[in-house]
Formats: sequence, structure tokens, C-alpha cells
Amino acid sequence: MLNLDQDYDVMVVGGGNAGLCAAITAREAGARVLLVEHAPRAMRGGNSRHTRNLRAMHTEPTTVLTEAYPEAEYWDDLNRVTGGQTDEELARMTIRESSRLAPWMEAHGVRFQPSLKGTLNLSRTNAFFLGGGKALVNAYYRSAEQLGIDIVYDTEARHLRLQEGAIREVELTSQGFPATVRAKAVVVSSGGFQANIEWLKQYWGEAAENFRIRGTPYAQGRVLRDLLDQGVMPVGDPTQCHAVAIDGRAPRFDGGIVTRLDCVPFSIVVDRDGQRFYDEGEDVWPKRYAIWGRLVAQRPGQTAFAIIDAKSERLFMPSVFPAIRADTIGELATKFGLELGPLEETVRRFNAAVRPGNFDSQKLDGCATEGLEPPKTNWARAIDTPPFIGYPLCPGITFTYLGVKVNERAQVLQEGGAPVANLFASGEIMAGNILGKGYLAGFGMTLGTVFGRIAGREAARHALS
Repeated sequence: MLNLDQDYDVMVVGGGNAGLCAAITAREAGARVLLVEHAPRAMRGGNSRHTRNLRAMHTEPTTVLTEAYPEAEYWDDLNRVTGGQTDEELARMTIRESSRLAPWMEAHGVRFQPSLKGTLNLSRTNAFFLGGGKALVNAYYRSAEQLGIDIVYDTEARHLRLQEGAIREVELTSQGFPATVRAKAVVVSSGGFQANIEWLKQYWGEAAENFRIRGTPYAQGRVLRDLLDQGVMPVGDPTQCHAVAIDGRAPRFDGGIVTRLDCVPFSIVVDRDGQRFYDEGEDVWPKRYAIWGRLVAQRPGQTAFAIIDAKSERLFMPSVFPAIRADTIGELATKFGLELGPLEETVRRFNAAVRPGNFDSQKLDGCATEGLEPPKTNWARAIDTPPFIGYPLCPGITFTYLGVKVNERAQVLQEGGAPVANLFASGEIMAGNILGKGYLAGFGMTLGTVFGRIAGREAARHALS
């Protein structure tokens, strides 16, 4: 067992992508580094274990990305999904830095797969990790161990003592025993509070009992709460989060990306009253998939159902759970526990409103409904070819957007705007600075990697100066 009764230059709280990037960067700058991971070793890595890709700016094709994805387009995409609720300076800095990430990641063991083709339509914007997020996390841990970073698992940071504008010590519970660590600089990369159902209920009420938490159950928000209680400046709306529509049969925690459903653009989505409630074809899926968790969370019982027919079955990545099949819409309604009449009428009205067009699953195709509310503005085709196929939907929360305010050096700010002298943040705990609402596929890993490197560099600079 590691002896924690020693001083460090830099202590990193949280062992996911952002924390690992911070720890590695600080160590390579010459700092003595301790990485504290709340989870046991088998579950190390936080939500990063379940990721697949990173969104990266580039001005020309690369070995893993096609064409170009310039800053202006990236910024426009981010600005639109957030509705302008973003810090433009920090956002643009993150976008520009994303163009320089791949070589650094590869130097620390991360491998990328060839550009992706298919329904996600991300070959131009997102670089996919070979082996997924688990492989990325394992690569970074190997690199950290080789660099001589001290790593301790089953260790929760319970209190960061903030006094006279600096963190003086960090109180831990390590494998069931109390410990206190002193470090010249601290980086918090401990995530949001999405796994803390009682905290979620403060903003969502009893509806939060029906949420599934897609990632780590260790994201309880203790460090976030501790810092906010000590006067650190908050950022972000506590009701906003990265929430997607996942299979209603998913486990309460840690179901991961395999529970996500990508069928929505080719479906109609109804609530438990059999009624549609939003435009399923509003935009390409990587820009709009993260609105659907919130939409479903606002429906009765936090439940919805996606319905397609045989024409669309092979257009998306299926759930890890088997599809529910029926020869008629009425039979499908029965299997879902819905009333037959309302669902049959919803499908009839939808089919009657579909107008002819050139269907193309790879882009906005303009195949739309007419005279229907809400409309379906792309990929609208009649649901008329059996077997009819459905999936139950529920809200899947990835991470919350309430966090700590930071500046361009990743310094955590106090109320009034002054930085905490030796406290830095990266990853989901500061995501609300840039993600006021909405989400872009792959942006969480971009944010964590960019700010992890900045926080590690600045923490080491402070500690060694």
C-alpha cells in the first residue's frame, strides 16, 4: 500500500481521461505527482471507460480523419448546440488545441482506428480510439506508471481545505482508512454529480428516480460540493446535463455506450400516451442525439418508445438488448403496454403526412411531413412495412454541467473572480464553462484532454516555481 504521509508537488483528484492527462503532463514537466482514483482498479477511468472518440479540428485530411473540419465550422456547431450558452474564449481555445492532441495521445499509447463510416456520419469530425475508451484509459495508466506517477485506488477525496486563497491539504478516505495529503498544487478532475440521485432530485424531483446513469457510479460530486461550499465560483445550470435516450432496459449505473439508441432519426418517438412530442429529424444525429435524454425526462414516467419498420432496421447501431417486434402496430402497442387506439392513430396520421422525397440516411435529406405537429423535417418515411420494431427509451445521464468556474489557465476561481492560487480543474467538473446546454459527439473527451494538459502544465509550473 502506498504511503501517503509524504508531500507531493501535484496531486490529481480523479483518474479518468482528464485526470490522467493532467497527471502525465505534470510529471513530464518534472513534478512529483500523486493520482487519486475513487474507484477500485477494475473500474478505474470514470466515464472515459465508456467513450469511443474525440472531436478534433483539422484543416486537411489526416490518417484518421477525412476532408477538413476548420475552426469556424467547429465553433458554429458548438455555438448552435449550446444556444450560445458558452464562454467563447475558452471554447475557441479548446477547439484550436484539439488540432494538436492526436500526436500527444499517440505518444502515450493511444491508438486510433481508420476513419469511421456509417450512420453516425463522423468520419470528418471525430477520431475513434482503437479498442474504445477502456483501451485509452489502460494506455494512459501504463504511461503514468512508467513515468513514476504514484497511483492510489479505492481512495475518495472528502475535503480540500481552502484557506487564505489556497488549498492547504486534502483529506482522503483510502481503502477505508483516513489520510491527509499535502501538495503544492491540486488538480480536480473528479467529474460531476450525476450518480448522486438525491442531489439530482433537488432539481428534477422524483423524476430523477427513473434516470439511468450511463457511466461510473462513483461520480457522487463530493469534491464539487465541497468546493462550492467553500466559496468557489459555480458555473452552469444544475438542471443541464449530457443526457441521451437509452434503452429502457439498461441497468441503473454503468451501462455504458452499448445501451444508447441511435434509431431516433429513422423512427417516430411516442410517449406512454402514444403521442409524438418532438421532431425526430431535426438535425444530423451527432449534433442532436444528446437532446433526447432531456426530452424523454420531461415526459410522463420519463418513458418513451421509438418505432420503426423493416425498411429502417439496418440503418443504425442496434441496442445491446433485442428489439421488440410485431406484425402490426396494435400488437406492438400491446407489447409496450400502450393503448392500441392512440398509437395506431399516431402512426396513421404520420404516414398520411409523409411527402415523397429522396431518402438518404447519411445527410439531411429534406424528406419531411406536411401539416403535422410536431413535424418531422428529415428522414420521414411511412411506417408501413412489417415487422414493426420498437425500443423502450429512458433518460441516460452521462454527466452534469454544474461545475467550477475556471480561466484559460484552468485555475479555479473564487467568488469575486480571484483564482485559488494552487487549484486547477479539468474535465466534467468544469465542463459547464463551455457546455451551458446541449452536446456535440466527442466533445467531452476533447474538453478533458485539452484542459487536462493545461491543468497539469500550470499545476507543475506553480509547484516548481
